[in-house]
Amino acid sequence: MANVLVLYASLTGSTEIMAETMTEHLKENGHEVAHKSFDLDPIDVSRLAEFDSILFGSYSWDDDIPFEVEDFYFDMDEIDLNGKTVGVFGSCDTYYDIYGPAIDTLAAKAKERGATVYEEKFKFELEPDDKDIEHGKSFADAVLNLETK
Repeated sequence: MANVLVLYASLTGSTEIMAETMTEHLKENGHEVAHKSFDLDPIDVSRLAEFDSILFGSYSWDDDIPFEVEDFYFDMDEIDLNGKTVGVFGSCDTYYDIYGPAIDTLAAKAKERGATVYEEKFKFELEPDDKDIEHGKSFADAVLNLETK
């Protein structure tokens, strides 16, 4: 079984709902999961080496990445994620010109740092509905099933 980190930023609670869903689903399937929040329960970027897979969650507005994620994002320049599988998910809003830029930015950074990043960036509109919740579980499973380079 995998050792997984679910690390997220949530402003309205929507990304938190998805992060909790994924965490519970993975635990129910026998994985060891650390559940952390960028702002309330931060983790030092150097600890990413302890995990097989990482699920980054972020809300996304008109800006690129939320302020809670900025320091961690820039600290990622100091680490090597080779051998790690990564998935990125989050709540988005079609009101803005760009849909989910924070999710795309986090995925690009993980790939730049050597991670095997799951092709789908799981973006859901505002608050996740039942279909999104089920998709989130499948998404988490798919990330863990990726083969690393």
